[in-house]
Amino acid sequence: MKSAIYPGSFDPVTNGHLDVIQRAMRVFDRVVVAVADNTAKKTFLTIGERVDLLKNVTQGMKGVEVDTFDTLVIEYARRKKINVLIRGLRMTSDFDYEFQIALTNRRLAEDIETVFLMPSEHVSFVSSSLLKEVAGLNGDISSFVPQVVERKLKERLCR
Repeated sequence: MKSAIYPGSFDPVTNGHLDVIQRAMRVFDRVVVAVADNTAKKTFLTIGERVDLLKNVTQGMKGVEVDTFDTLVIEYARRKKINVLIRGLRMTSDFDYEFQIALTNRRLAEDIETVFLMPSEHVSFVSSSLLKEVAGLNGDISSFVPQVVERKLKERLCR
């Protein structure tokens, strides 16, 4: 069984993330969507909310698992006995940052490979931070996120 880990903060999960998950499922039998629980990083949604949203929007996707990690992703990968990491590339501006991460991970763990996947054009510009800003100003984000995520953002922002 070919497995891969798709790590990220998913704060919140977007249609772009889901597109990458679906593309990964064309290549791998099992994809572990690993939500980073990094207490040093300020997130909008709690780890529990991010996991719940991901489980909700990936239910029915055979071979997709949702989990959390609070270590280096390569340590998590070793613990799971998975040697492939998936990284999404939205725009060329993502490449420099993602390339640095991939090379650092390779230096720390040569046995773990990074695979870059590009989302579909219609979601390639979607970023979680931009969506939070638009939602906070009562903008329509319904075409960028699943409905359950839109409801959660509106609920959180309209307190």
